Amino acid sequence: MSDHTGSSQGQSVPRPEDENLGVAANLMYGLQHVLTMYGGIVAVPLIVAEAAGMSAADAGLLVTACLFMGGVATLLQTLGLPFFGCRLPLVQGVSFAGVATMVSILHTGGGISGVLGAVMYASVLGLVIAPVFSRITKYFPPLVNGCVITVIGMSLMPVAAHWAMGGNASAPDYGSMGNVGLAGLSLFMVLLFSKLGSATLSRLSILVAILVGTAAAVIMGKADFSQVFNGPVMAMPAPLHFGWPTFNMAATISMFIVILVILVETSADVLAVGEIVGSPVDGRRLGDGLRADMLSSIVAPIFGGFTQSAFAQNVGLVAVTGIKSRYVVAFSGLILIVFGVLPIMGRIVACVPPSVLGGAGLVLFGTVAASGIRTLAKVEYTNNMNLIIVATSVGAGLLPVVAPKFYDQFPEWFATIFHSGISATALVAVTLNLVFNHFKRGNSDQPSVFEAGYGRALSKTVLDALADGDRVEGGKVYDKDGKEVPILPVAAHGH
Repeated sequence: MSDHTGSSQGQSVPRPEDENLGVAANLMYGLQHVLTMYGGIVAVPLIVAEAAGMSAADAGLLVTACLFMGGVATLLQTLGLPFFGCRLPLVQGVSFAGVATMVSILHTGGGISGVLGAVMYASVLGLVIAPVFSRITKYFPPLVNGCVITVIGMSLMPVAAHWAMGGNASAPDYGSMGNVGLAGLSLFMVLLFSKLGSATLSRLSILVAILVGTAAAVIMGKADFSQVFNGPVMAMPAPLHFGWPTFNMAATISMFIVILVILVETSADVLAVGEIVGSPVDGRRLGDGLRADMLSSIVAPIFGGFTQSAFAQNVGLVAVTGIKSRYVVAFSGLILIVFGVLPIMGRIVACVPPSVLGGAGLVLFGTVAASGIRTLAKVEYTNNMNLIIVATSVGAGLLPVVAPKFYDQFPEWFATIFHSGISATALVAVTLNLVFNHFKRGNSDQPSVFEAGYGRALSKTVLDALADGDRVEGGKVYDKDGKEVPILPVAAHGH
């Protein structure tokens, strides 16, 4: 089993993600990851359960199954098996990309078994084509990768805002000063503990902020723990509780489009976390990560789960805390499995008010965007079209963020792909990079107005007039001996 270590000389080189911080630290930092993504992982099964008209008991089983499978998928991705798992700190969970398609399948009469079948059979197709995606790393230079990482962060900002306002748009206190105040307290605590000298406190700043924010919410009457003991303490996910997944061609094709989106997003997340951790991601490693996603998505429907993919907000947590260990995230997987078999633990975490998570989310998601901007700073923008590639790609990725209904009139397959700002950015950036930087035939030898409007340029006449050793000081030109070189006045017709 290859662990993807070693230098060009064949010597083993320790990787940042292979550091093991010990059980206590792994548990604390792992819990921090789970708290960050818990709301997202339970939202999808709750939406699907409501659309399917499930009973509270069945809805609970659906949530339990998704928590359990998220943990299993996280262990597979972080620890790995031969040919499966990129062995990077990526938390896995139910992908939001498939929500609209799954609800559509329910509304067209497929039922929950039809949804589970579409997920399973489309994921099999995804596993088959994963090797194709594993060869795209050369098409993800810093130019493309930076655009995608930036948009990952920016596209999550509405989530942070929604959390900060209360998380429930129909609630009477949605957007109230109380909710926003809790988010502000959470944000302040993150900043405060990030500034303190203790490295441990700084790294645990998100977790501490959530605990302090939740305590304040209890005092304000905005956190209710009364229902924690209302339900079973332990409940194992029941295989095939919802019946065997059924096959439907149209549903499978619709879900396969979602699988393509997930493959693009997962590729971006794997490359992004590799950039943040400082560990190279080659085609082999990316392929192992994609296969892990697809294998988890094939198994998930057996237990009542859906498509699995990396959670972008946890990429932000890796960036903001500097904790790069994959074993920390493996503990997150264990915690998710525990939550999956101990619903009481999940109910405790569910009592954390969304507004508290909103303040932390602002830092987490902003850090992802800042990491992308830092990557884009490495790109060369002189005498090329890279600036317009960045502008167009980021613009395309933000369209569905700032105008969620932009693609409502487009064909469903197109809207499914481009409604995800992450996949839209990746597709546009890769395409434009190919058009302008790989297939150069037809490129103009004159800079475009976008390129020409930035930076400085000297004419050949000026360069020809300079000699070796000339230097400029205080607006004057001196030769190598320190003598001033006279500057002739510009002729009346000169430019």
